Amino acid sequence: MSDPTAPAAPPSLADFACFGLYGLTDNPYRQAADVARFGRLYDLVVGPHGGVGVGSTFHPYQLVRPAGVTVWYAAFAQLYAQPGRAALFGALAEEQARYVVAPPASFADFHVWPDARLTSAANPVFSRYIPFVLPLLVRKGPGALRWDTEAAAATAEPERFRAYRDAVNEALRFVQPQPAFVLGFAEFDEQHPERLIDRFIAAKPLLGPL
Repeated sequence: MSDPTAPAAPPSLADFACFGLYGLTDNPYRQAADVARFGRLYDLVVGPHGGVGVGSTFHPYQLVRPAGVTVWYAAFAQLYAQPGRAALFGALAEEQARYVVAPPASFADFHVWPDARLTSAANPVFSRYIPFVLPLLVRKGPGALRWDTEAAAATAEPERFRAYRDAVNEALRFVQPQPAFVLGFAEFDEQHPERLIDRFIAAKPLLGPL
């Protein structure tokens, strides 16, 4: 019989969803340590959900190491390695706390996936408009994410969503200055990473000729 007074076990990676704010820029690999501005961006995109962000944006081909380890897993592992992890994870669940971890140096290198559609050789437009992703590890919960709520209202109120996306772009400037711009926000499926690439390919008609 389990001891009801025993502390709850820390959550696993399965208790989190791997999301990314993605867009196009002239330099995808940038770092920032401004926790306050990260918190404002997180509130704007995710809303009242605990989570972990990586203090860096990445090219999609930096998100997964050759051995298959993702930057989201590395972020979770950094938090799990903290001596006070039980309190940290408790705050994520109960207080919707947000944490920022430093980008692991091992993710600085590019590793082109078998799906090479984001290379300039396959699609020259991506040599000018270079894909980037800001990884966010979000504690799973019943409430909708802020981005999803705003996107759902876009059909009826397109101007509202344009204003919202402009606000997200502005909030992102601390880590991705102009000319970077956001295309969307979506969950990353490590079993099907090509779906992230599909999102960038779908944006090509917006970019015009190179």
